[in-house]
Amino acid sequence: MKSIDPKSPILVTGASGYLAGWICKKLLEQGYTVHAAIRNPEDVSKTQTLNKIAQNSSGQIRWFKSDLLVESSYLETMEGCELVFHTASPFINKVKNPQRDLIDPAVKGTSNVLRSANASASVKRVVLTSSVAAVMGDTKDLKTIDGGVADETHWNFSSNIRHQAYSFSKTLAEKKAWEMVEQQSKWDLVVINPTLILGPGIQASASSESFKIMKQIGDGTAKWGAPGLDLALVDVRDVADAHIKAGFNPSAKGRHIISADHKTILEISRILYQRYHNQYHLPKTELPKWVAWLVGPLFGLKRKMVSRNFGYPWLVNNQKSIDVLNLKYRPIETTIKEHFQQMIEEKMI
Repeated sequence: MKSIDPKSPILVTGASGYLAGWICKKLLEQGYTVHAAIRNPEDVSKTQTLNKIAQNSSGQIRWFKSDLLVESSYLETMEGCELVFHTASPFINKVKNPQRDLIDPAVKGTSNVLRSANASASVKRVVLTSSVAAVMGDTKDLKTIDGGVADETHWNFSSNIRHQAYSFSKTLAEKKAWEMVEQQSKWDLVVINPTLILGPGIQASASSESFKIMKQIGDGTAKWGAPGLDLALVDVRDVADAHIKAGFNPSAKGRHIISADHKTILEISRILYQRYHNQYHLPKTELPKWVAWLVGPLFGLKRKMVSRNFGYPWLVNNQKSIDVLNLKYRPIETTIKEHFQQMIEEKMI
């Protein structure tokens, strides 16, 4: 890849999102011009935080109306951009229609953005926000891998539209991106595969699945016992750094697992208990797997999901991100505490 001209604007899709907000903030503070693409730039609640950051930084931000499901809606915002960060994709665990709510926005959205890159005279590199969910579907899948640790060579083989639909959508979207990059030679593709992203947002987001998970840990939802899930975790600021390093590093190629550590939900609760003690309804024990399997459907947990994920560790290899992107990870304990504290300050718990 030829080097990116620092004077050219940089496109960030889904710019008002949890992760994208941090990418935009860091780019603005480094003096770049950001082309921020969202569905409704007239919505002040979506733009005011980044506008304020732009006013106090050396960078500039321009807002563009774009929609994942509208053909060619990224052409205007991509004009003059050499680097594109495509972060926009729904992260929702509970949906009524997985095809409409997850798969179509993920796959068709990726196709639309990349077709715009094909039509662009300026784009040199696209950095795609995928997920470790495209690497592994269920934690039980690790039993099929030599050494029991997933890396960038592995692909999710166990998810489908009826089981782990979010993971399925991320897998299909990333495969579509790799298919499309092979059909042209104008731009290259670098993929970021983060684990579950936690940490404070540039503004607290009640709609983010990450905030919903932390809320359920602290608001009493799990006070009778933490679900026996092991989660691979990473700080949102580290994921933003990974994107920017991947965008500007000519040596960056292929996929990059971004993960700091893994913790069970009970371990997350114990980390929070160190600071908050009995101020919140934090779970103090783990729910037995057989109980979760039995009552899970009452709380929206499918039994197959419980069977294939509860009690299994989520282990991934992050060495490529350290060696190639020179990423330095924050301690996940700090991430968890800062995330929870922001939610307290915003009265979300």
